[in-house]
Amino acid sequence: MWLGVDDTDSPQGGCTTWVLTEILALARESRVDLIGEPRLVRLNPNIPWKTRGNAALSACFGRGIGARRRVGTVAGAPLWSYRTGRPLLDRQESEFREAAWAKVLEGSRTEDGTDPALITTPRRLPAELYWRAVREVVAVETVVAALEQTGAWWRVRGHRRGLVGAAAAVAWPGRRATWEVTSYRSRERWGGPRTVDPGSVHAAARRHPELFLCHDPRTRRLLVAPHTPCPILFGLRGTNPAAVLAARAEIRSEPVDRWVLFRTNQATGDHLRARPVREVGPYLSARIDATVQGRPMTLAGGHVRVSVTDPEGGSIVCLAFEPTKTLPRVVSTLVPGDRVVLAGSRGLDAMFRLETVRLVRLGPRYGTPQGPICPACRRRTRSLGMSRGFRCPSCHRRWPPEAALRVRIAPAYPRGEYHPTPSARRHLHPRTPEP
Repeated sequence: MWLGVDDTDSPQGGCTTWVLTEILALARESRVDLIGEPRLVRLNPNIPWKTRGNAALSACFGRGIGARRRVGTVAGAPLWSYRTGRPLLDRQESEFREAAWAKVLEGSRTEDGTDPALITTPRRLPAELYWRAVREVVAVETVVAALEQTGAWWRVRGHRRGLVGAAAAVAWPGRRATWEVTSYRSRERWGGPRTVDPGSVHAAARRHPELFLCHDPRTRRLLVAPHTPCPILFGLRGTNPAAVLAARAEIRSEPVDRWVLFRTNQATGDHLRARPVREVGPYLSARIDATVQGRPMTLAGGHVRVSVTDPEGGSIVCLAFEPTKTLPRVVSTLVPGDRVVLAGSRGLDAMFRLETVRLVRLGPRYGTPQGPICPACRRRTRSLGMSRGFRCPSCHRRWPPEAALRVRIAPAYPRGEYHPTPSARRHLHPRTPEP
């Protein structure tokens, strides 16, 4: 039985991953086994009604077969996972999902306007539901129709938007994945200052190169601990589950109440797909193959704006935000005619907010014009001032302003792909080496 849950938290608190840990504890008490790892699935990062990282959760349950492995500690006891299992008995499944819904309501911030949802289904939902939810805006009615076709069971409160995320989390194929081990605080510490030792995080990142987004050397920010009143103490992300599990034990922090290993779609870039400009609608992400149309303009605050066109002739204005650090510097050096591939997204307005810049083909660059060489004296002439031309310092022969020589220079940034500084990257941002 697959179970999906979403939309239990709000900006004021709560955490859907923590709600799933409560369901995992309930499963153990109900003699229901976890099959595979719990899943943390990030969805379309541009959705305006999201809470923080726009994550939904899912897990598969049954009666485990064969060997088991530990994937966490919840409610003071080990959390075990089986590779395969048999279906639950009908009565056992019915009782478990009703009790799970009670746990969802208990952990939801419904007073803050959340739309909690829980679904269960005998098999994983069609992958198309995930791909649409991570790349587009999905109508609730579309998801309800899919759930009815598959014979799913669900419960929901509010505007029913939580059904989209819960269904997408169950629909995620999970083949291209990274891992995160999330550690949680004791309930009495929620909302207070966190204690996580930065030195131990830096040391763990050095010992385990499979980890990513642990800290930002440019801004000196620690990226493993949130800054919200949620129950999470810290989370370690990596490309290998063994690495994040080993690193977890090396972090010095306040007492950890519970921890869980999640399979995730973080750092996969699943939200990006190649689109022409005409298809980049509101709240969509895209990769655009484009040519620089005009000179970049630096705006107040250090943001940089530039216009580009695609091969179909579609034009769009792009914005590189200053907090990304690298991107505005790269974009400011572009010249008309440069060929680029830009990854980014739109909000409700037409501005394309840049997430990655790849320089494909660069036109010639020229530095400050220099005076011509005097043929008689073999010396470089000197400028007489703006629009006044040049004069040889030896023989005093003069040349008009048009005689200035253009000097070709190397590009400030060579061809290649450029990414934001780690603290400005999205959860889904494709995995890249840390600076």
